[in-house]
Amino acid sequence: LVVVLDNTILNIALPTIQSELGASQSELIWAIDAYILVFAALLFSWGVMGDRIGRKKVLIIGLAIFGVASAIAAFSASSGMLIGMRAVMGVGGAAVLPTTLAIITVVFPPHERGKAIGAWAAAVGAAIALGPVLGGILLQHPSWFEWLLGNRWGSVFLINVPIVIIGVIAIARVVPETKNPQPRALDIPGLLLSVTGLGLLIYGIIRASETRDWLAPSVLIPAFVGIALIALFLWIESRSDHASFDVALFKNRGYAVSLAAISLSFFALTGITFMLPFYLQILRGFDPLSAGLSFIPFAVGQIIAAPRSATMANRFGYRAVMSFGLGAVAAALGALSLIQIDTPIWLILIVFFIFGFGLGNVIAPASTVMQNVLPLARAGAGSAVQNTVRQVGGALGVAVIGTILATRYAQNVEPFLGRLPVEISDQAKDVASESIIGTVSVLDQAAESGVPASIIDQLQSGAFEAFLNASHITSMISTAVVLIAFFTVLLGLPKIYPPQKIKIEEPNQVPDPEPDKSAK
Repeated sequence: LVVVLDNTILNIALPTIQSELGASQSELIWAIDAYILVFAALLFSWGVMGDRIGRKKVLIIGLAIFGVASAIAAFSASSGMLIGMRAVMGVGGAAVLPTTLAIITVVFPPHERGKAIGAWAAAVGAAIALGPVLGGILLQHPSWFEWLLGNRWGSVFLINVPIVIIGVIAIARVVPETKNPQPRALDIPGLLLSVTGLGLLIYGIIRASETRDWLAPSVLIPAFVGIALIALFLWIESRSDHASFDVALFKNRGYAVSLAAISLSFFALTGITFMLPFYLQILRGFDPLSAGLSFIPFAVGQIIAAPRSATMANRFGYRAVMSFGLGAVAAALGALSLIQIDTPIWLILIVFFIFGFGLGNVIAPASTVMQNVLPLARAGAGSAVQNTVRQVGGALGVAVIGTILATRYAQNVEPFLGRLPVEISDQAKDVASESIIGTVSVLDQAAESGVPASIIDQLQSGAFEAFLNASHITSMISTAVVLIAFFTVLLGLPKIYPPQKIKIEEPNQVPDPEPDKSAK
C-alpha cells in the first residue's frame, strides 16, 4: 500500500515541488521515473532473493530501505537530491510489491486466489487514488511539517515513515515465512543489462523534453542503444539456465495478453496522472486538497470493481471482464481529451469514476490469469516479471506523455511569450516555455514590474489554452494505447473461465512450498 501510495502522493505535489525547488519539467519526470526505473530493474533480483532467503525477510528489508530513503527525501534541498532519494526508494519498493503478491499466491489455494488477488488489487487501486487525497491534505495544512522540513512538500515523503514502521511490526507478527526449496541463482548480467537498457531508453525520451526535438542525436542515440541492450537482455535471458526474467512465459497466450493489458493500462494511467494535477491546480485554480479530493471517485470505482471482478470473471470469463474494463478506461480517457477550462467539475468526477471502475476490472483479472499460469515455487520471480513489465509501462507512460506534454506546450505557448515586454529577459522566456508553472511564475514577475493587468490576463489565457491543447493530445495518445490493449484482449485472450483451468506447459514444476512454521 505505502509503495503505491507514494507515487500518487507525489503527483499531486508536483506543482508545489516545481515552484519551490525551481525544478524543470524534465526534472519532474525524472523524479517519478528514477523510482520506477530502479523499481523495475530490481524486481527480478528481489523476487529471486525472496525465493532464496525468505519472502518475509525481503519484505521487511525492502520496507526499511523505503522508509529511510523517504525520510531523507523529505529534506531534499535540490532536484538532484530528490531524484537520487527517489531512486533509493525504488530499491526498497522493488522488494515490497512483488513479494506481497508472491506471498498471496503461495498462501491461498487456487479456488480462493482470485478473491485474494482481487483484494490485493483493490488495495493497490485505493492507494493509487487515495494518494492524491492524502497528499492534498498534507500540502494544504503543512503546519509543523513546514517548520521541521523547511518546505511545504516534504510531508508527502515523511508520511511514509510511520506507515512503514507499522507495516514492519505487523509483518513480523502475522505473515508466515515462505521460500522456494529449489531457488534459482541471481542473474547479475541480466540485472546490469536491464538497468542500462531501460535507463538509456528513458533518458532518450526525457531528453526530448529538453531539446524539444524528437530527432535530435541526443534523443535518438541513447534511445536506440537502450532498445538494443533490452533486446540483448531478452536474447540472453531466453538462453540462460538461471534467468530471472522467464521469456518462455510469453509463449503462453493468456499470460502474454494479460500482461500487455496491464502494462498498456499503466502506461496510460501514469501519463495522465502526471498531467491532471497541473490541469486541476493551475488551470482550474484548485488548492492541493481540492485537487486531491477530485480523485476520490477514481478510488471508489477501483474499490467497487476490483474485489468483484474475480466473481464476474468466473461467471462471464476473463476476456469479457477485461475487455469491458479496458473499454471503460478508453472511454474515460477519450472524455478527458474533450475537457475545457470551464467543464463542470461533476462531469470530470464521473469520468474519474469510470476510469477507476474500468481499471479495477482489468488489474485483478489479469493478475489472476498471470499468477495461475506460474508454478507456485517460482511465485517471487514470476510476480517480479509481471510487476517489472507493468512498471516499465508506467515509466514509459510518464516519460512519453510527460515529454509530449512539455514539447507540445512549448510549441503552443511560444507565440504568446513573444508578446512579453522587452524588459523580460530571454532566460525568463525560456523558463516560461518549459512548463505552465514557469509561465505563471514569469507572468507574476511581469505583473510586479508594471505590465498592465489586461496584457497579463491575455497572456495567461493563451498559456492556459496552450496547456489545454497539449493535454488533449496526451489524452488522445493514452486513449489509443488503451484501445490497442482492448483489441489485444478481445482478439487474443482465450475464453478462460475458472482460474483452476488456466494451465501452462512447464517441465519439472516444483510443488507449492509449505509456509516455514519455524520462522518468526
